[in-house]
Amino acid sequence: MKVLMINKFLYPNGGSETYIFNLGKALSEAGHEVQYFGMEHEGRCVGNDVNAYTADMEFHSGSAFTKITYPVKTIYSKEARKKIRLVLENFKPDVCHLNNFNYQLTPSVILEIRKWEKESGHRVRIIYTAHDYQLICPNHMLYNPSSHTLCEQCTKDGFGSCYKGRCIHGSSARSLIGTMEGIYWKKRKTYCEIDAVICPSEFMKKKLDLSEELRGRTLTLHNFLDMKPFSSGFDSQQDNYILYFGRLSQEKGIATLLSACRALPQIPFIFAGTGPMDAAVKEVPNVHYVGFQTGEALQQLINRARLTVYPSEWYENCPYSVMESQTMGTPVLASKIGGIPELVKAGISGELFTAGDVEDLKSHLIGMWSNPSKINRYRRGCSTVHFDTAEQYCCKILKVYKDNQQ
Repeated sequence: MKVLMINKFLYPNGGSETYIFNLGKALSEAGHEVQYFGMEHEGRCVGNDVNAYTADMEFHSGSAFTKITYPVKTIYSKEARKKIRLVLENFKPDVCHLNNFNYQLTPSVILEIRKWEKESGHRVRIIYTAHDYQLICPNHMLYNPSSHTLCEQCTKDGFGSCYKGRCIHGSSARSLIGTMEGIYWKKRKTYCEIDAVICPSEFMKKKLDLSEELRGRTLTLHNFLDMKPFSSGFDSQQDNYILYFGRLSQEKGIATLLSACRALPQIPFIFAGTGPMDAAVKEVPNVHYVGFQTGEALQQLINRARLTVYPSEWYENCPYSVMESQTMGTPVLASKIGGIPELVKAGISGELFTAGDVEDLKSHLIGMWSNPSKINRYRRGCSTVHFDTAEQYCCKILKVYKDNQQ
C-alpha cells in the first residue's frame, strides 16, 4: 500500500510530527511505501520523490507584502494544490493521511486529491488524524486565551463566535481570518470528503461528533508510544522532587500549579520546558527551572521524580507527557479534563484533581508527596497501564485504511 503522509511541518516541531514520523517508520517496516508532503524548511527530515513542497510560511516575520498576502493564503492555497498534484501524479498513493494542515497547507489539498482521483480513476482514501479541535474551533483548542476559559461557542453559534471573542492570540484581525477560514470550508462541505477521522481520545470524538460533517466518520484510537516500560521502587535519596515537563503557558495550568508551589515551600519542584510563563516559573523559590529537556536527560528527570504533575486547564487530547510518565513507572497527578482521565488509572497509577482548583491540587500534592507507600503502590500500578506500540497501532491504522477502501 502507498501512503502519502500530509502535515504542514516536516521537521520535529511537536506531537503531530512525532506521530507522523513514528507511524511512517512503522508502515515502512511493515512493507508499505510512505512519502510525505508539507512545507519546505531547513530542518525538513522527510519528503517525497519529486521534492515538491510549499514555501515555508512564517507568520511572525517576513516582508510587509508577504504579511498582506497571508490572510488569503491561509484560507486557500493554489500553491498547495499545484505542489501536491505533482506528488499525486508521481507517487499515486492509495491513502492520503492528513494531519495538521490548516492555515499553512489549507484544506485546498483535499480538493486537489479528489480532483486527481476523479481524473486519474485511481481510488484514494483520505484519512485524517485530529491532533486538535481545528475542524470545529478556529483557534483549535476550544479555549479562549483572552479570558483563559474553556469555550465551545463556535460549536453552538457558528464560527463568528471566534471573531467576537478574539479567540486567536487575542487579535481581532487574526480571529477574523480564522472565522473566514472556518466559514468558507464549511460552506464548501470540504470535510465531507474525508473518509475517516481518527480521534486520539473518546473525549475528542464526542466533541467532533458535534459537527454534522464529521459525525459518523469518527473513531477513537489512542496514541501509541514506543518506550520501554520501566519501574523502580521509591527511594527517598533520589525521588526528592515533583516534576512538571511540557509547555509553560496559561492553558497548561501553570499559574494554578505555581500558586500551589508557593503554598507548599517544603516540597521541591522541577519544571522542564519553555513557554510564555518561563519568567514566572523562575521567580518561585522552591522551583528549579531546567529549561527544555529531551531524550535521555528528560527520561532521567521523569524516572527520578517522586511523581509528575500535569495540571492542564484546556481540553487536552491524548498528551504524550501523561503516557510517558506512567510508562516509565512514575505516578501522575493530572487534572480531570479532556482526554486525560482516559489515560490515568486513578487510584492505581496516579490521581486526578479538579482542573483549575488550587486547593484540590494542593491536597493531592501533599497526600502523594508525604506517603511513600502510596507512591510505591502507584509505581507498581503503572505497570498495569498499557499503550499501543507503533507496530500495534500500525496494524489498527491499516485496518482503517482498508475499511475505507470502497
